[in-house]
Amino acid sequence: MVTLGLIQMCCGENASKNLQHALIMIEEAATKGANIVCLPELFLSPYFCQKKDDSAAFESAEALPSETTALLSQAAQRRGIVLVGGSLFEKGSDGKFYNTATVFGTDGALLGTYRKTHIPEDPRYHEQQYFAPGDTGIRVFETPFGRIAPLICYDQWFPEAARIAALKGAEIIVYPTAIGNFTDEDPEEGDWQAAWEGVQRGHAIANTVSVAAVNRVGTEDALSFFGGSFVCDDFGAVLARGGKGEEIVLAEIDLSRITKTREGWGFFRNRRPEMYKSLSVSPNSVSPSGVEGSKNT
Repeated sequence: MVTLGLIQMCCGENASKNLQHALIMIEEAATKGANIVCLPELFLSPYFCQKKDDSAAFESAEALPSETTALLSQAAQRRGIVLVGGSLFEKGSDGKFYNTATVFGTDGALLGTYRKTHIPEDPRYHEQQYFAPGDTGIRVFETPFGRIAPLICYDQWFPEAARIAALKGAEIIVYPTAIGNFTDEDPEEGDWQAAWEGVQRGHAIANTVSVAAVNRVGTEDALSFFGGSFVCDDFGAVLARGGKGEEIVLAEIDLSRITKTREGWGFFRNRRPEMYKSLSVSPNSVSPSGVEGSKNT
């Protein structure tokens, strides 16, 4: 049995205050019994990607390891927890900028980093203006509290990322997130929060893994971050869900179920990778001629 603690928090203009606030909430989560604690995406600042060009944001990017990671490391070591340090605006040694998650072990060691694979470019989510696509690949970290794969926000919508994590042995997928609704218009598609939660619960079921998604809260410019951080088990059942304000979402998961459930449903055993070659084809090269019944078939 493993207890997850998700830090659902507001993220203000002052990076130092955000970090101190996060450290206080990490301590509280550990005091309440959390073995694994996770912060939200880009928790040191407001979500600056609403603007296409915010040159000041690049001044906050940091090479890793940094003072921030040192303090997160100390928090993990002091409480003997595994800490997924949300994500940071990383200035890489290659001169590129990345949206990067950090994972710390119970001894405070930086187990490694994961750079966000899928980078959105949408109204009010102009991340391609700031971040290069991640080059780490999907990573899974062995910890005393299970094998953990950190993915980041927009990665949530891609089944390939979750499947690769599970095939690499992940038992828990953790998604640091910054997602909200527009303050001045309603989405035509429907309820974004329901879709966001639904797709991740689907990943949990299809891959027989537990999923934890941690979101920020509060209104920032034209986005209202809806919170709703949640943990679901390896069959998609929601074990805990946050509201719209700051809180620590705690949930206990039973990792011993995963093997039995996975063997029972046989999703991995009955895969047919030889039939999935088209998954690696660029969408720009896909032709309607591949559709059954088309004139070109």
